[in-house]
Amino acid sequence: MVLYYIYQSVGTVFFLLSFPFVLLFSRVKEGSLHGLGQRYGLDPRRPVKSVNGFTRIWIHAASVGEVQAARVLVAELLAQQEGIEFFLSTMTRQGRSVAGSQMPAGVTCFLAPLDVPVVVRRFLAAIKPDLYVCLETELWPAMFLELNRAGIPAVLLNGRMTWRSLERYRMACGLIGRLLGTLEGLAVISREDGERFQALGARADTVRVTGNIKYDYPVEDVDSMRGVHRELLAAGDRIVFVCGSTRTGEEEMLIPVFKALQKECEGGVLWVIAPRHLQRLEEVRKLLARFDLDHDLYSDLKDGERKSPVVLVDTMGDLGQLYSAGDVNFVGGSLVRKRGHNIMEAARWGRPVYYGPSIEDFLDAAEILENSGAAFRVADADALAATLVSHLRDKKIYAQACRNAAHAVSLQRGAAGRQAEMVLNLLPDGAQNQREDNS
Repeated sequence: MVLYYIYQSVGTVFFLLSFPFVLLFSRVKEGSLHGLGQRYGLDPRRPVKSVNGFTRIWIHAASVGEVQAARVLVAELLAQQEGIEFFLSTMTRQGRSVAGSQMPAGVTCFLAPLDVPVVVRRFLAAIKPDLYVCLETELWPAMFLELNRAGIPAVLLNGRMTWRSLERYRMACGLIGRLLGTLEGLAVISREDGERFQALGARADTVRVTGNIKYDYPVEDVDSMRGVHRELLAAGDRIVFVCGSTRTGEEEMLIPVFKALQKECEGGVLWVIAPRHLQRLEEVRKLLARFDLDHDLYSDLKDGERKSPVVLVDTMGDLGQLYSAGDVNFVGGSLVRKRGHNIMEAARWGRPVYYGPSIEDFLDAAEILENSGAAFRVADADALAATLVSHLRDKKIYAQACRNAAHAVSLQRGAAGRQAEMVLNLLPDGAQNQREDNS
């Protein structure tokens, strides 16, 4: 525990030195310092609610991707049990913004506290959670140990542990083992993930393989969703080429791909670009201008019809459904070495998904989709263009890939139910009694 005491001491000293400045700026200008006032527990809108007898569950999600998983989990928990009050914390402001717009009414969304014991205790006293749920591997030492000291059970859901992460965590194995040892439940995506968590100190009796909640998409009216978004894009009969979560350097690689599709498709092609980070919008706009590619902003389409062959997505949280409009969908972070992004999010709409060689963070999804004939990994942009053109020419291959995608995604359903069951089983008896009284 020497490492934790060092961590705690450094964090506390930082907190004490910075607190006066954060306090001052919070009083002078609301929302200053990128939400630090809220992280320190100073924001007057911090999550304090009157005790109403409901079971209280605090869910922590790092950013937008985990918020989407949290939304699925909350919906499943509400379907299984009434009388639960939810609090959702995020590490990023974008995550909080998306959570505020997409989570069900009544879910309190806020920025996660600074990982310092005094701040964590302040939040725990305000929320009084019956259970703390951490999505994926957000192992914050002060939070987990303060939860343990307060007798509040904690569970980690959708746990994923790559070999790369395992080697990194082994450098602090004593501390990580202590944190994992405080967990009452650990839902992992695969058997290999469970074995790696146990190698770091997780108790075998807490580990359960449940699948990936991010891939557990509800049954939806795909044709209706597709129609709504294609109408918004004014796509008509054009081939829609959606490129989601693109990273620096990828848009320039994709321009020749777009032009190759334009030559192939007589009816025209609409290119939808959704950069992973909105701060890159100006960079992408300048790139498009340099190649004489006019574009519309996605946020402007609601007030007027599209005028250009390129749509640049300038909003957060819309990409998941925008993929439904695509005929061929590319997922970024893969032609450059950024380890890829969620390819199942694109495949869920019954269309094939394409990506580059760097897909290390989603190898499980790649294996599922590639083995099903629903996804296609390419070596570079030239190979991507050739593959897309080939599939658009051969209607039978394309139609089969669409059917394969729909089937592969259907087989992933059920993870949310299994993880929700773990959460409900771990609620303290007192909370369960309260829940029963309110149902």
